Amino acid sequence: MTEGNFVDYVKLHVASGNGGKGSAHLHREKYIEKGGPDGGDGGRGGHVIIRGNANLWTLYTYKFKRHFRAEHGEHGGKSRSTGADGADVYMDVPLGTVIRDKETNEILFEITENGEEKIIAKGGMGGRGNWHFKSSTNQTPRYAQSGIPGEDRDIILELKILADVGLVGFPNAGKSTLLSVVTAAKPKIADYEFTTLKPNLGIVEYRDHQSFVIADIPGIIEGAAEGKGLGHYFLRHIERNSVLLFLIPADADDIKKQYDILLDELKRYNPEILDKERFIAISKSDMLDDELKAELKEELDNELPVDYMFMSSVAQQGLQELKDKLWQMLNAKPADE
Repeated sequence: MTEGNFVDYVKLHVASGNGGKGSAHLHREKYIEKGGPDGGDGGRGGHVIIRGNANLWTLYTYKFKRHFRAEHGEHGGKSRSTGADGADVYMDVPLGTVIRDKETNEILFEITENGEEKIIAKGGMGGRGNWHFKSSTNQTPRYAQSGIPGEDRDIILELKILADVGLVGFPNAGKSTLLSVVTAAKPKIADYEFTTLKPNLGIVEYRDHQSFVIADIPGIIEGAAEGKGLGHYFLRHIERNSVLLFLIPADADDIKKQYDILLDELKRYNPEILDKERFIAISKSDMLDDELKAELKEELDNELPVDYMFMSSVAQQGLQELKDKLWQMLNAKPADE
């Protein structure tokens, strides 16, 4: 999937159908001049329904079409015939899509299962025909109900990627390079910050034909939790990951400090993110000789609060060990089992 095709945030307008009018028809046929009321009910207006689709990975479908309107219900007819319901409109979205009300920014619901359906705009009920209003004191009512109008609303679709492992790190930490060597993904790679502007997904082939999904989240910078550097657009994708893999380059001035800054940005955005399993990969470690690596290891053993390992995507060092560690973390049984 090219970066331009990855759409994870769209604003849409949806409108359900109006209910059809009830009929005020009076029965007439040969030899029966006053047959009484026989007007049918109007049909229901069509719903606008959002449906989960496991085959979709992006909101690209909605990049060019932003307005969705369901059909109106048909009016009631004679002989108590009910009008046809308006056709529903189905909007397929990837799993992990959050639906918000644009005006209030309130989360209306989330779609997390394949085939899950939620009505976002309910069709109006059809009006009742005049035969409903016949009584002993009103034998020939000449009125019927109008249909109830449908709903109009502006909504926001936000995609939070459903991946097993989320790659977290500063811009240019080597996340895209790692993704390109452990998966078949082809992210844009260059030696400048913010090469990656959209998340990239890749499937890691593991032993015995097993696999897991890894997501390269665009680089975090200080202040991302407050929206700096498009921070909110990046950070929301981390909420869905099972394991967070922090990637910090071996040539960083202070590895522990970088980890603390990254962790602090996640905490300020959503403290619940810190409940996830975490692991640190020291990238670009092919630049270190054995002596430097030993010195750094001694320092990190005392400083880092979580497990870590040295690896290099370019030199293909430590990649299988990294896969093994991530697989172990993803499949570890909870302590209470």
